[in-house]
Amino acid sequence: MNALTKWDPFKDWDPVRELDEFQNRLTSFFGQAPAWRGREGNFGSWAPAVDIIEDDKEFLVKADLPEVKKEDLQINVENGMLVIHGERKFEREDKKKRYHRTERSFGSFTRSFSLPEGADSTKIRAEFKDGLLQVHIPKSEMAKPKQIEVKVE
Repeated sequence: MNALTKWDPFKDWDPVRELDEFQNRLTSFFGQAPAWRGREGNFGSWAPAVDIIEDDKEFLVKADLPEVKKEDLQINVENGMLVIHGERKFEREDKKKRYHRTERSFGSFTRSFSLPEGADSTKIRAEFKDGLLQVHIPKSEMAKPKQIEVKVE
């Protein structure tokens, strides 16, 4: 027997579940791996915030990596790509503490960037201090701007 029932959009509505589904649809649309986001935190893939800055001498990639340990971080350059890979581990060792909310993401991440034209991949260096990774990508001599003197006759 088919019965008509009044539809109540708020009866079983779970805003966290709805936002998670929307985030997963959106990230899969843009080609990123969807992150698992549960009520007790974000586990799985995540992407740290990155700034890329250019001046006359170099390109600078700055990545926010709080609580990532140096030994859990890898930086590779291969086939014209800069690849930053690492992991922020979730450590719940203290049984006496109760977590009321955990919103920060944990797990492994990978960020890949095409090296810009004029970058000297043989002289790339990286610094990691206080949760900030800085990757310095020097420009080759040919890519650096040069001022040309104009002679008047």
